[in-house]
Amino acid sequence: MKRVAVLTSGGDAPGMNAAIRSCIRCGISKGWEMYGVRNGYKGLIASTIIQMGTRDVGGILQKGGTVLGSARCPEFQTVEGRELAIRNLHQTGIDALIVIGGNGSQTGNYELHKMGFPVVGIASTIDNDLYGSEMTIGVDTALNIALEALDRLKVTASSHQRAFLLEVMGRNCGYLALMSGIAGGAEAIILPEVETDIEELAEELHQAYEHGKAHAIVVVAEGAKYNAAALTQYFKDNRERLGFSVRSTILGHVQRGGEPSAFDRILGSRFGYGAIQAIERGEFGVLVGLKNNSVVATPLETVVANKKELNPELITLAKILD
Repeated sequence: MKRVAVLTSGGDAPGMNAAIRSCIRCGISKGWEMYGVRNGYKGLIASTIIQMGTRDVGGILQKGGTVLGSARCPEFQTVEGRELAIRNLHQTGIDALIVIGGNGSQTGNYELHKMGFPVVGIASTIDNDLYGSEMTIGVDTALNIALEALDRLKVTASSHQRAFLLEVMGRNCGYLALMSGIAGGAEAIILPEVETDIEELAEELHQAYEHGKAHAIVVVAEGAKYNAAALTQYFKDNRERLGFSVRSTILGHVQRGGEPSAFDRILGSRFGYGAIQAIERGEFGVLVGLKNNSVVATPLETVVANKKELNPELITLAKILD
């Protein structure tokens, strides 16, 4: 009989609970004992590892966040901290660990793998910046929240002939900004991956005003050089050139909350099953992700060594459509 533990780490993402539920139930279906780790890597250090049954994950599929919790753990970044985590796993009799999380979480997972402990990762981050998965858990829900906000802002922007700057999350990745901007028909999209000419942007908005447009929407990635605060100040100082009055909205952690979409619930469930299959095959040190609509395993070494790039065709499309 195997004993497998599951933890969630880093920023929470809608659909994490679906992945937890799938891991626990799929593992139990094979006759294994399944465990949950409270509060991520901090829980490994504190040895808050609890056995979980099928009923323990009942009713969590539709919930946002993570029922296991997540917390920062500077101690885990040290060799001594990771050695303690591995000792606690061994003392509990854990044979393998599943880590659900994004870049930082999978980097920590890779460190455990290098120290000889059997691990499998599950791709989960609303930023969609994790190499090895075309789509990660939480992205679809976060994108739809951003799109809903954009659609609502258009209504009030048109009523008052204003330009609205909508800043979305994503750290240094512009995926959410790019996709919500395309889907929402934004006049401009500001990305960390693309150099922004602020004078050119001001001229584009001015031309929209001159042509009688009732509003202008600019979607801004939080990691861009010119974020919403910087752009708002610039446009206020140059309002006579712009035409529109300017307001900004920062979505922030609103994008993480709420019920996961159907896509994220299914994706989390598929990834959980994929992680259990990888363990059954004895395939460790890998990240379970999505490629060409198939669940695949990519070596963690490859994941942490590579940066995920935006699709250049989508960037070109955004420029044509705005």
